[in-house]
Amino acid sequence: MPELSKKLLKEMNKQIQEEIYSAYLYYQMSAYFENGNLPGFGHWMRAQGMEEVTHAQKFFTHILERGGKVELLAIAKPQTTWDSPTAAFEDALAHEVHITGRIHKLMKIARDEGDFAAEMGILNWFVDEQIEEEVSVGEVLDKLNLIEDNKNGLYMLDKEMASRIFTLNPAITW
Repeated sequence: MPELSKKLLKEMNKQIQEEIYSAYLYYQMSAYFENGNLPGFGHWMRAQGMEEVTHAQKFFTHILERGGKVELLAIAKPQTTWDSPTAAFEDALAHEVHITGRIHKLMKIARDEGDFAAEMGILNWFVDEQIEEEVSVGEVLDKLNLIEDNKNGLYMLDKEMASRIFTLNPAITW
């Protein structure tokens, strides 16, 4: 299999950083929710953080399988507090939209360079995954907007959020 181009390799290493930052952000949101006595939301965000680590692993593995050099970049400290659960999920959705843009950038580079292994082997999966990510966060945000400041509704939604189960995706190789 041909090696990754320098441009695509650089951007995939950047994507590992983006995915690990995503995990950092969601773990920080988990702590915010746990500290606010919303353990269901905290659980949901922890599961989201674990999922993001698997996304980083997918890029990590792809780079190595293609003979590239993984270069881990510094991870920025995420925001630590939000004004409300709704504000946290608004930030989560904005972040997922940002990640979708990153995946589309990677896809464009792969297409421009004729790198079908990157396009078909990893990036198509991420295009589909980002649709799921945005929908998932958007659904929670819709529910938060629906219940507004209703504490009973927030309590019930917190219980629902606790039911999320993280399962390791078999498409991710370790």
